[in-house]
Amino acid sequence: MQHKRKSQLLAPVGLATFGFGLSLLGDAIERKAKGRAWFVAGTVALCVVNAGLSMFGDAVKERALAEWHDHA
Repeated sequence: MQHKRKSQLLAPVGLATFGFGLSLLGDAIERKAKGRAWFVAGTVALCVVNAGLSMFGDAVKERALAEWHDHA
């Protein structure tokens, strides 16, 4: 059951983090379009996007392990 609980926690947190990263990325793009400093904001945004994808990927892995243990 540990894998299932971990999956249930990581999936929504990962998706929310991914969405937040996309919002930050949109802000960095807007900054660039207006000629303002954008590089640091864009770098942070990409780090947040990748963190969200990583968490969601771990959730998928944990769910697969939970299913495998249930059927083993």
